[in-house]
Amino acid sequence: MRWDRSVIPFDSVIPEGRTARLLLKPMALADAAQIQALFPRWEIVKYLNAKVPWPYPPDGAIQYIRNAALPATERGDEWHWTLRLLTAPDTIVGAIGLVKGEEENRGFWLAPEYRGRGLMTEACAWTSDFYFEVLGFARMRVPKATANRASRRISERMGMHLVRLEERDFVSGRLPSEVWEITAEEWRAWKKSHAPI
Repeated sequence: MRWDRSVIPFDSVIPEGRTARLLLKPMALADAAQIQALFPRWEIVKYLNAKVPWPYPPDGAIQYIRNAALPATERGDEWHWTLRLLTAPDTIVGAIGLVKGEEENRGFWLAPEYRGRGLMTEACAWTSDFYFEVLGFARMRVPKATANRASRRISERMGMHLVRLEERDFVSGRLPSEVWEITAEEWRAWKKSHAPI
């Protein structure tokens, strides 16, 4: 992945992304109806941060986008994309976001029927590259429930390493969790040894 910094200002533009199979489209208010129809499923939310309301309210998606995601984006604190297959670019299958901060820098979800295909690995590779090469951060940390083995495998495949065990609050309750990390230097080394996604 190569970035032309002249067309992607640090603080104002969230670019559309493409991987081998995915379109990453900046999250917008127009996405609320699709997200509302797809997101409120236990298999999607159970390992997400406890700040996600459950049961999910009927206006949860529009409230999140309008009151949380878009204001954080405008402040330059967060960057959010919906995930869509290139073969069906009008249909949302998941979402991924980046967060400025010390301990929690990326989060994502994917509808269960699209799991097990390596799609989230593609999305994570693209957003990691954006995080390090465009935004210029030095370290990414990603907490996750220990029981979330699929998310753990993504971190392992992406060259991250485990830095801490702790407990965190998730939608499904207080659970053992792990914090995974990768530095900008480690990311660049990982990219050199892996084919482009």
